[in-house]
Amino acid sequence: MTIDLIPCRKVQIVRPKQICQPKPVNLKAILAPLDIPNPKHLRQTVELLTAFPTRNSLSPNLRPACEALKAQLHQHNALQVELMDYTLPQGRRIPEPTPCTQVIATLPGTRPNRILIGGHLDSLNLSVKPEEGPAPGANDDASGVAVTAEIARILAAKSHPNTLQFIAFTGEEQGLLGATALAARAKSENWIIDAMLNNDTVGSSSNLSGQKDDQSIRIFSEEAETHNSRELARFVELIIRETQPEFRAKLVFRRDRFGRGGDHTPFASAGFNAVRFIEVHEEFAHQHTPDDTIDKMDFDYLARVAAANLAVMATLAQAGDSPQEVQIKRDQTHDTTITWKATPGIKYVVYHRETTSPVWQSAVPVGEADSHTVKLVNKDDHIFAVGAEYGVPLEAQ
Repeated sequence: MTIDLIPCRKVQIVRPKQICQPKPVNLKAILAPLDIPNPKHLRQTVELLTAFPTRNSLSPNLRPACEALKAQLHQHNALQVELMDYTLPQGRRIPEPTPCTQVIATLPGTRPNRILIGGHLDSLNLSVKPEEGPAPGANDDASGVAVTAEIARILAAKSHPNTLQFIAFTGEEQGLLGATALAARAKSENWIIDAMLNNDTVGSSSNLSGQKDDQSIRIFSEEAETHNSRELARFVELIIRETQPEFRAKLVFRRDRFGRGGDHTPFASAGFNAVRFIEVHEEFAHQHTPDDTIDKMDFDYLARVAAANLAVMATLAQAGDSPQEVQIKRDQTHDTTITWKATPGIKYVVYHRETTSPVWQSAVPVGEADSHTVKLVNKDDHIFAVGAEYGVPLEAQ
């Protein structure tokens, strides 16, 4: 079949002027007093963990590995560090119910709201019995634990309004069991979790196919009525864009990769905002084998990933209560008015983007307000949201 195309006239395309650049808050003022992630510190944590022949959740090495990480975190006096014991239920890769433990470090804030970050400490070698090695698990996922420990070191140097928790999950390779246990605990103890950042497989910038990207990190998120994870992902992208212009957060609008899972999912399933950080070009051939070793990691890249996480954590640590009942005034004008139920003393930011844009294109601080009119931006072509200063925005309805 032949299709004759109609010749097109050359026309001048006039692109619409961007209303304003994203300027959510003064993020540099938040980061200025803080140390920066150190590649040497990151390597030391990976070395600490990979020194164990295996960290399989069924291995007798698991608890000593947890205790070693606990001792490292205990060096920061402001942190309250615990080993959380739970039971691995019989199931996939678990022949019988088995006691297990994982590491939780808490930096208490002045508010009950919590920001969580974590990676999984356990490792896996699919070619041997669980209690046998080697299963170094350097990139999967000592890298994520190293990021978590380094950010704990940096943020523990000062106090923050919100409570921060740094977690080394276990039972991940058997079905996200440690994260499931902690999410259940959070629900039973009525934790207020504003955000959970999962770092899993974040320490390599290239794969065996020759692909390399040491200036980007993927952010996976799902969308649901029970949580605001997709907006957390957009907020993560905005914070990284503002604080690390040379580094990119690549948003992926999926729960996770095909056929794979991560410790963010049990938290999202429990109704909490949760996203996954993961390198762009992961190498599947190394995963769950003896070849997942430290020499294949890129610690300069890992430090950039840690810096991105640090910017997000430090920002969310300052956030106040989210607005409620965020609404668009449904009048027929060229402006758009948004209203919300405000909390006294909380400052807010109004966001908007075109309906086809995956990221926020404007972020305007409006102070202690409960309404704002965006001039000459129509409601039909744009999506609007309001967030507490430093907090995840809520989409206007």
